[in-house]
Amino acid sequence: MSSYKELLAQREQLDKQIKEAVQREKADGIAKAKLIIEQYDLSATDLFSRKAGLKGGSGKVAPKYRNPSTGETWTGRGKAPKWIDGRDRNQYLI
Repeated sequence: MSSYKELLAQREQLDKQIKEAVQREKADGIAKAKLIIEQYDLSATDLFSRKAGLKGGSGKVAPKYRNPSTGETWTGRGKAPKWIDGRDRNQYLI
């Protein structure tokens, strides 16, 4: 059975190998990403804007309900406004 000091030395060696592997794989990943960016002429906006992802644009949701007397609208998300709370929502659909 290995001694405590031997195990610590092994862990230190493994930590060093892990760090080297991470650096190597990260460099490889960066090189691949740069190649793709150049190949498709991508910009930071293409990569990091919300429009580039699965979610669209500004994140705003179109209103789903309208109060006929005031024109106030509600998306149907979050707490319901007083003018629609507890009422049949079908009559307020836009």
